[in-house]
Amino acid sequence: MASSASLLHASTLAPASSRPLPRRGLPPSQLDLRPSRRHHGVSVSLAASSSAASPEVEKEPSSPSTPPPGESSALSAVAESVKVLKEAAKTRKVPAPEVLAALAKIKKAKLDTSAFFETLGGTESPGRTWKLIFTAQGSKLGKGSYFPVTAVQRFDAQGQRIENGVYLGRAGSLSFEGRLSWKKKILAFVFERVRLKLGPLGPLEIPIGGGGDVGREPSTKDPFFLWFYVDEEVAVAQGKGGGTAFWCRCKRVDGQGRRPAFWYFGFNII
Repeated sequence: MASSASLLHASTLAPASSRPLPRRGLPPSQLDLRPSRRHHGVSVSLAASSSAASPEVEKEPSSPSTPPPGESSALSAVAESVKVLKEAAKTRKVPAPEVLAALAKIKKAKLDTSAFFETLGGTESPGRTWKLIFTAQGSKLGKGSYFPVTAVQRFDAQGQRIENGVYLGRAGSLSFEGRLSWKKKILAFVFERVRLKLGPLGPLEIPIGGGGDVGREPSTKDPFFLWFYVDEEVAVAQGKGGGTAFWCRCKRVDGQGRRPAFWYFGFNII
């Protein structure tokens, strides 16, 4: 939105005459509505004058202001949709049509994306891990389902690294690791190696990609995610192929002699 106008001073209203004018009140201070575009809604701040107001001017109290009805309605729809996704992540019992409707509303919203990357990948290496919960086919979100196996992505904003793994309990795991780049709300990536682990055997690491890819910054020519929503608990993005998915924040816990588990909201969701 446009920045707030400067407050008028009495000196700017007085004509070039020695005869003083009667003291008059000024219009109410204008409010600066700055939509934070986060899930908190819209913040309101009072525009301050660049210099102290004249004691001769009596200010009228400013009246409360509210965001435009359309904007307020959109933010409310996003908040309700996020609640649906969090419930789906916890229970995996929310019907697929409800999850698809929630994803559609979030994709239509125009949110502030400036904090997405830090929230997604943290401020320190090795970053943060996110468990894939639900995937939808096509840009129109006609069909979708809960992801049937444990798939976890690790995003490291500090180290510009990404890891994408599928974990099959004691049977083993398959993961890809590489580098990433972030521009606006697009996270592009290039995988450099694959790790394969079978049962109790140590992981086998295999380099992938051509030599010309070394050191090249990933771009939209490579695989990428277009992010629509990220908070401390859930994230929504669309892949290069057009499919949409949502993840929940998780933490990996390795037990001695046990398969790795991923925890979210205090519940084991493997």
